[in-house]
Amino acid sequence: MKIATFNINGIKARHQALCDWLDEDRPDVVLLQEIKSLDETFPAELFEERGYTVETHGQKGFNGVAILSRLPLEDVWRGLPGDDDDTQARWIEATVMADVPVRVAGLYLPNGNPAPGPKYDYKLAWMARMRTRAQELLALEEPVVLAGDYNVIPQDEDAANPEAWREDALALPESRAAFRRILHMGYTEAVRARVQGPGHYSFWDYQGNAWARNNGIRIDHLLLSPEAADRMTGTGIEAALRGREKPSDHVPVWIELSV
Repeated sequence: MKIATFNINGIKARHQALCDWLDEDRPDVVLLQEIKSLDETFPAELFEERGYTVETHGQKGFNGVAILSRLPLEDVWRGLPGDDDDTQARWIEATVMADVPVRVAGLYLPNGNPAPGPKYDYKLAWMARMRTRAQELLALEEPVVLAGDYNVIPQDEDAANPEAWREDALALPESRAAFRRILHMGYTEAVRARVQGPGHYSFWDYQGNAWARNNGIRIDHLLLSPEAADRMTGTGIEAALRGREKPSDHVPVWIELSV
């Protein structure tokens, strides 16, 4: 089973780029972020005609997450538990029904800038809620994949120019510590389990000629429960997609699981 996470940065603007990649790569499950679309205006038919079941948790103009799956989905959840007043569409969960079912969660973690401030407080509170849910999912003792745009640069080698991010919410010590707290519960960060060293990025800003200069950062992650990590057979970053016409500023990151 190939599972990918992809911040598409607007499904209306980039649906053709997404469809082209789906036709080429044919992942089994795709977790999308920043669809920037209401559920009723999401172009589900484009993906259904390609054999995907579509589940969305949309929001007009901002945020929004979705799951595309070639396999049946069951027990779909929308919204991260823990705050009934949080209306931002940033979390969707489902069980992918294979010979070995896999629980997947697609997430778009808050950016948090400017920091300090209310947006950063929201980011840290959201990460605390995520940690609670991640602990509950671990207790299932089954394959679990938490995948998405985490808006966290875990360590300096995950940025081409770490100094430029030193005061940014994506790299502040509190953000990195909150990310590590989730990992330390028993999750495996897929890419770093297989690839070491700098130079592996999933995001290049539209400004400053970042793509041409390879001035990127790695903020799109897949965290695996022990049961999923034991089944991982491969992982990768589709960096070349950033160089295509009308790209997202993110690229897909994927894993393969033997299920």
